[in-house]
Amino acid sequence: MDAAFTAEQDEIRRTLRELLAKRSSPGDVRAAVATADGYDPALWAQLSERLGLPGLALPEAYGGVGCTPADLALAAEETGRALTPSPLLATSVLAAPLIAALGAEAQRAALLPPIAAGTLTATLAVPGGHLATALGLTGDPAEGQWAGGGRAGGVQARPVRDGWQLYGEAAQVLDGHSADLLLVAAHTGGFARSRTLLFLVRADTPGLGRQRQTALDVTRPQATVELRDCPGELLGTDPADVPGALAATGRTVATVLAAESVGAAAAALERTVEYVRTREQFGRPIGSFQAVKHRLADLYVQLQAARSAAYYAAWDPDAGGLALAQALEALRTVTGEAIQLHGGIGFTWEHEAHLYFKRAAADELLFGPVHRLRARAAEEAGLFADGVVAP
Repeated sequence: MDAAFTAEQDEIRRTLRELLAKRSSPGDVRAAVATADGYDPALWAQLSERLGLPGLALPEAYGGVGCTPADLALAAEETGRALTPSPLLATSVLAAPLIAALGAEAQRAALLPPIAAGTLTATLAVPGGHLATALGLTGDPAEGQWAGGGRAGGVQARPVRDGWQLYGEAAQVLDGHSADLLLVAAHTGGFARSRTLLFLVRADTPGLGRQRQTALDVTRPQATVELRDCPGELLGTDPADVPGALAATGRTVATVLAAESVGAAAAALERTVEYVRTREQFGRPIGSFQAVKHRLADLYVQLQAARSAAYYAAWDPDAGGLALAQALEALRTVTGEAIQLHGGIGFTWEHEAHLYFKRAAADELLFGPVHRLRARAAEEAGLFADGVVAP
């Protein structure tokens, strides 16, 4: 394996970092999340038209750039550095791969080109806040009753004369209030022959209700989605392996999120180092004190270890779960220490350090926790048998 970045990948990183430095400062981020959409549509259009970001990992046949998930992960590292609110994660990382994997040819031809162009946004709606389980990050999507299980709760789908009708509710849906298209995971078939399928629901579909939720991380908008006898279009013609497609998507999600978390942790550490260089106490910069140097050195080592894991996962997505666990743990530690090392000003709610700290906490709630990510990775690797470490 050649882990060196190509000239094209370095150019993606450089161009994106320059653009976000101009258009995604902490002030820009706060202004964007206060809008109805929760992001800056003008910046999203620029990212789409200038860099082709939404279609970076989509095939050229559908209007994409034809790059790999590794390129998408590198781009996510830069958006993570700036905490740029955008539909990238929900549209290009969650929804688009599922449409590409399960959709009928007519569905792929109709949906993927506008997604690649940035003119169509999408998301995945999973009932009960079980996104991590549905994606195979903390459990097996083929097991359990995360989509409703044929009982009350979740989202239920029943066949009707003209297609399907959906009824139920899904909370904590990323960009669920603003996405043009929802991929809704719904239970069908009754209790005895239950299975989970994915359905396409347009934003203007009758019976669909959406309400933006108050979220811990304002840069990662979430919504509650209600479906009341809402028409839905089945994704694919014979979607027999929905759990397999969800798990495959989950590996890419873990890889991208790991890189994004590394970018956020790096930015938080850089801002902290800059602060301790200039903040003086007892007549000298606080960064000159040995105790502060040791704490920063420990953070740097943890960050570099997480970056190495994230880059490895970019070339081997099967390692995404462990990389995500390490990256989330590093982000949590770095952002917590950033608040401490900023002193009194770091504890004010308005300080930018809290944007990074909330991202760390919210991502672990949505896609973790860390110990469950590691337990799932150990289970998939067959490390444990009957509670005993395998030889």
